[in-house]
Amino acid sequence: MVQGTGSNVGKSVIVAGLCRAFARRGLTVLPFKPQNMSNNAAATVDGGEIGRAQALQAQAAGFEPSVHMNPVLLKPQTDIGSQVVVQGKVLDTLDARAYAARKPELLTPVLDSFSALEAAADLILVEGAGSPAEINLRAGDIANMGFALAAEVPAVLCADIDRGGVIASVVGTHSVLEADDRNAIRGYFINRFRGDTSLFDGGLKEISDRTGWPSFGVVPWFDGARDLPAEDVLGLSSGSGDGVVIAVPRLGRIANFDDLDPLRMEPGVDLRIVEPGTPLPADADAVILPGSKATIADLEAFTAEGWATDLHAHVRRGGWVVGLCGGFQMLGKSVADPDGVEGPPSSVAGLGLLDVETVLAGRKKTRRATGVHRQSGISVSGYEIHMGVTTGGDWNRSMVWTDTGADGMVSADGTIMGTYMHGLFGSDAFRAWFLEQLGGRSAVAYEARVEAALDGLAEHLEQHMDLDALHAIAKAR
Repeated sequence: MVQGTGSNVGKSVIVAGLCRAFARRGLTVLPFKPQNMSNNAAATVDGGEIGRAQALQAQAAGFEPSVHMNPVLLKPQTDIGSQVVVQGKVLDTLDARAYAARKPELLTPVLDSFSALEAAADLILVEGAGSPAEINLRAGDIANMGFALAAEVPAVLCADIDRGGVIASVVGTHSVLEADDRNAIRGYFINRFRGDTSLFDGGLKEISDRTGWPSFGVVPWFDGARDLPAEDVLGLSSGSGDGVVIAVPRLGRIANFDDLDPLRMEPGVDLRIVEPGTPLPADADAVILPGSKATIADLEAFTAEGWATDLHAHVRRGGWVVGLCGGFQMLGKSVADPDGVEGPPSSVAGLGLLDVETVLAGRKKTRRATGVHRQSGISVSGYEIHMGVTTGGDWNRSMVWTDTGADGMVSADGTIMGTYMHGLFGSDAFRAWFLEQLGGRSAVAYEARVEAALDGLAEHLEQHMDLDALHAIAKAR
């Protein structure tokens, strides 16, 4: 189990790299994360959803993602409450205190999912959440040491030197843990080192002398990680390309923003994440409204920011608009939440750019999807994860004809479009068509680029970590 000295220290990427490295050694490897908190989710073949990082780790290991790889997924809807997904299905929506009270009962499905994977694998690589040093959360824990001790899984500690204070973070973690938790950790490694790693030899000695833990290596900064989908919203950033300008407003509850990754990679695309307090750029060729975990709240905030006014001006200038999932719902005439799915029951006016209406009711829809983009005739594939039913308009102008029927809507002139299908821009052919409409062109083979990054990461870890020692610890369990 890879645990961390804190959040965002690189655990997800390291586990993905280890999955690919051990799979290349001929082992059957599966990833596992007991509890994840993310609005970047992936649909599984068994009709559920898991954190995007576990889907990437499954890809690295060479397997389809399963709900058992991330049995508890928390999807924040407000600052204090989250939708709780257990083994791929929505259990409830709970605030932090209510979730803490129910968390101990979730250890059973977590261990059941772990056992299901254990029966099918030579090696399971487990990712922790946050840090075991958050001892105020230790009671009822299922994400770090609570799981590690219950499943009798040895742990190693990942520490990020790039953020500074790395010696204190490792030694401090050692000092605050209770004896049983401390003994479950068999060593540590340093991540994201810039420069000559031998310069940290003295630091390794200080850490090991003070903790008694051995080092499993110092991992230099890996530039190729930029080509891997980021799970945390902290990883959401503008691209570095130059050419076609695509603006994306940063919604407060933005979800499934890995939709943007293929566009960010394109050297001929200037992808701009527009922060609150900043207008949508007047020189944008297209505006993409991304997914949202709280459509009504994000729509109201979008309007309050003045972005609705900016978007209508963009349309009058002939600019293109794409709404993805929650963004599609916002483009319609109204969004209603009569049952209080996202908060207090309410109904708000939409942006009025597509002749559709959405009601946030019914069961959550989670599935893989295939279809044809009707304007271009290009075959596409992706997934749906959403609440709500959208109706109205001329469905002969649906954006995608999927394996279950019409999806989405396109304006009469073809420049405004919305869909529930995530993953469209991952299609090289569709992305090329879209950029051509804006006067640009595509130069990236997206999936090949991700695969190359995973292979490069595996080779990087083989070179800089003692993988034989890690495997020996796992085998000794």
